[in-house]
Amino acid sequence: MTDLLTGTETVAQERRLVTELPGPRSRELAARRSAAVTSAVGSTLPVYVERAAGGVIVDVDGNSLIDLGSGIAVTNVGHAQPEVVAAIQAQAASFLHTCFMVGPYEGYVAVAEELDRLTPGDHEKRSALFNTGAEAVENAVKVARVATGRSAVVVFDHAYHGRTNLTMALTAKNMPYKHGFGPFAGEVYRVPMSYPFRDEPGLTGEQAAERAFSMIETQIGAQNVAAVLIEPIQGEGGFVVPAPGFLPALAEWCRRSGAVFIADEVQTGFCRTGAWFASEHEQVVPDLITTAKGIAAGMPLAGLTGRAELMDAVHTGGLGGTYGGNPVSCAAALASIRVMREQDLAGAARAIEATMLPRLHALAERTGVIGDVRGRGAMLAVEVVKPGTTEPDAALTAAVNKACHAEGVITLTAGTFGNVLRFLPPLVIGQELLLEGLDVLDAAFDAHVAR
Repeated sequence: MTDLLTGTETVAQERRLVTELPGPRSRELAARRSAAVTSAVGSTLPVYVERAAGGVIVDVDGNSLIDLGSGIAVTNVGHAQPEVVAAIQAQAASFLHTCFMVGPYEGYVAVAEELDRLTPGDHEKRSALFNTGAEAVENAVKVARVATGRSAVVVFDHAYHGRTNLTMALTAKNMPYKHGFGPFAGEVYRVPMSYPFRDEPGLTGEQAAERAFSMIETQIGAQNVAAVLIEPIQGEGGFVVPAPGFLPALAEWCRRSGAVFIADEVQTGFCRTGAWFASEHEQVVPDLITTAKGIAAGMPLAGLTGRAELMDAVHTGGLGGTYGGNPVSCAAALASIRVMREQDLAGAARAIEATMLPRLHALAERTGVIGDVRGRGAMLAVEVVKPGTTEPDAALTAAVNKACHAEGVITLTAGTFGNVLRFLPPLVIGQELLLEGLDVLDAAFDAHVAR
C-alpha cells in the first residue's frame, strides 16, 4: 500500500515476527559490518532496519517491531511522517546546501523564529542552528563565557551533554563516554544532582539546591561562574526528575550571581514531556536553551536559543559551521513543528503518560525489583534494583531489555549504574500498539524475576 501524498510505502502499525531475531538478512549484514565498521560503534538492536512509519520499525527480514525508543527521542512525530517527508522532498528538489554563512536562506530564519517563539519566556531572543546536541551545548558555553567574562561551568552528577572534548568534560559517566579519551577541557565543576530515589529521605528540591550552592560558593566562587548547565530531566543519567523546587532555585541563584542558566533540552524538548519544553513544568525560564533530537524528525539539526543580549554578545562569525541549519533539515523541522502544533503532541505525550504510569507502577508492585517509576509525558523510566534494596541490578535490566528486543519491542537502557529501562515512544503511537508493547515488557520481567 502506498501513501498518495509522498509515494512511500505505508507500514502496518502492528508487531509481526516472521523470523527469529536477528533473521538471516540481519545476520548477513552483521557479518559485513564486522569487516567494515569499527567495533567502537555499538548498536542496541541485533536487527537491521529497512523502513519505518509511525510507531513501527520493519527490519530487512520483514519483522515489524514496536518502537518504544524513537531513535532516542528523535522521531516524536513518528517515523516517516508524511508532511515531514513531503517537506524534505520539496526542499531537496530545490537545493541541498549553500552554507548559511555563505548564501543564507529563509528556512534557517524561519526555524530561528519558531524557536524564539516556542521556547520559555517572552523576552527578546535570538537563535543559532547547528548539527547536533553536543554542538549546541558547546556553543552555549561559548556564549555564556563571552557574555559574562567568566570561565567556570557548573554541571551535575549523572549528567550527559555529548561526546566532543568539552561535552565529555560536562558529562558525568565514564564508560563508555569518557574512558581513555582525556585530558578534557578545563574549568568544569560537578555538584550533586537532586535525585529523589537516591537522596536522603525527605530532602526537598530547595534543600538539594542549597547543597549545590554551598559547593559552588566555597569551591569555585560564585563570581567565577559563567554558567550553570542542567538537563531539566536527565537523559542518559537515568531519566532523573529533580525534586520540585530544585530547578527554580538554580535559576534564581544564577540571576542573583550573574551566571547564565542553561537548560539542555536536547532530549526533553519538542512535546516529549507533555509540554513543549520540560522547563515549563515549573515555569522555569532559561537564559539559554539547547535543542536537537525531536526538532526535525530524524534530520540532523540542533538549536541554541537565548536572551538577545547574551546571544548577540558574541562577535560576528563567532558562531556557525558548514552544515549548521542545513536547508533540508530546516524544512523537516518546520514541518515537524507544524505537526506537533496541529496534532497537539504535547497532549498526546500526557495521554501516553496516563496509559503507561499505572502499568509501570503495577509492574513495580508485582515484581518487587523496580525501586522507582519516574518521568513525565512520554519520557518514562523504571529503575531496577535488588529486591528490598536500592542496589542497582544492571544484569536484570540488560536481560529484560534483551528479552523485549527478542519479542519485537524496542526498549532502551540508561542510568549511571546501567539499571534503568527508559521508554520514549513516538508521540503518535497508537493505543493498541502501546498496550501491546507494555504486555511484552510485563512478560519479559515475569520471565526473569525469580518467584
